[in-house]
Amino acid sequence: MSNYIALNAFSMNTLSHLSPGVWRHSRDEARRYLDLDYWMQLAKTLEDGKIDALFLADVLGVYDVYGGNSDAALSGGVQVPLNDPLALIPAMASVTENLGFAMTAAVSYEHPFPFARRMSTLDHLTKGRVGWNVVTGYLNSGAVNFGVSAQEAHDRRYDIADEYLEVCYKLWETSWQDDAVIADKATGVYAEPSKVHPINHEGEFFKVPGIHLSEPSPQRTPVIYQAGASKRGLEFSAKHGEGIFVAAPSRTVLTKQVAGIRQALEDAGRERSSATILNQQTVIVAETDAEAQQMFESYLEVASPVGALTLMSGWTGIDFSKLKLDSTFEDQESNAIQSAVKAFSQADPDKKWTIREIADYARVGGDGPVIVGSPTTVADQLEEWVEETGVDGFNLAAAAVPESWEQITGLLVPELQKRGRHKTEYSPGTLREKLTGNTARINTPVTQNIRK
Repeated sequence: MSNYIALNAFSMNTLSHLSPGVWRHSRDEARRYLDLDYWMQLAKTLEDGKIDALFLADVLGVYDVYGGNSDAALSGGVQVPLNDPLALIPAMASVTENLGFAMTAAVSYEHPFPFARRMSTLDHLTKGRVGWNVVTGYLNSGAVNFGVSAQEAHDRRYDIADEYLEVCYKLWETSWQDDAVIADKATGVYAEPSKVHPINHEGEFFKVPGIHLSEPSPQRTPVIYQAGASKRGLEFSAKHGEGIFVAAPSRTVLTKQVAGIRQALEDAGRERSSATILNQQTVIVAETDAEAQQMFESYLEVASPVGALTLMSGWTGIDFSKLKLDSTFEDQESNAIQSAVKAFSQADPDKKWTIREIADYARVGGDGPVIVGSPTTVADQLEEWVEETGVDGFNLAAAAVPESWEQITGLLVPELQKRGRHKTEYSPGTLREKLTGNTARINTPVTQNIRK
């Protein structure tokens, strides 16, 4: 196993991602999310820091659980307005050579046939540097705008997702043979018809009889990321995920989650180390601990507790506006992100979180932990998290942009490189080859079976 700590940058095509209100900070440039030059410069900054991939989150809906409406989200710019992440990737790929791009896309409302073509197109345009974070959706506000009264039940959404992936795998992996494209100018034959096959899929949720519209891309199947941490979500992650995201607020919780994921991978017939596990983390780095703390406090001055509870309400399905700030938060089941509910109750079994404490915790960095300090301090802590929990790396979120990215690549990365914990050069090949050192093709039991 590599000694490197895997590092992704975690962002979103919106004003405010995980630190609501920080867009008001004097040095924050989040308002430039509408400017393509901003994203292209970000990509170059991340590639200079040898970051593995830029992971672009997305939701199809508005955070309207808090207060029963979208007022708090709209007034605070809490992940709304929100633009499509896919449109950014070709432009960012055009100014980089190695940085990977992972985009979030939900399976709940878009048919797999056109979606498979979109991803193949991206994989071609990035020369094999694209990944897909598979989500099932968790906001009812998204479901109703697709003409349904409410989203499917939590576990049922994963049943749909399993078949969705099956359709995509068939289109990507089996429709076109490796030598189907011959591009023979003499005969005028571009693709050999006998080597392009209809997938003839007919399942419970989807019927797709025909061929894939795109010729095979460098990876065929994009690198599959997943973040399911409920019992059913974990089963799905272990079956499909090559990268698995978690958002544990403490090392205690993360240790349990990593162990659970490793066991689930084994139960799914895979090696325990076959997926890269990344914890959501926000790091605030400056030359000294004192400067970093001062920077953090300046972010807290403009960060929004209401914005934090707006996010938490959307993630958990619980309307925090109806709960008194000094009341305690109890473990509850919901139809949203069940792991977000459980994480706080598991972080410290002896602690009863109040709503006020949750708001304070989540206003910078959302539901993930925050590390503040000099490059030495932050690197020490990241290494301790890795050694203590067994996690492979981190999905690093920004507090203020582009300041946080510049801190990470300019201060933290050189310290990690000095310790031999971060690469000094990218490996050659596609995103999958860079991450695994293996073939460009996906290789899980389910895809092996489909290719037979």
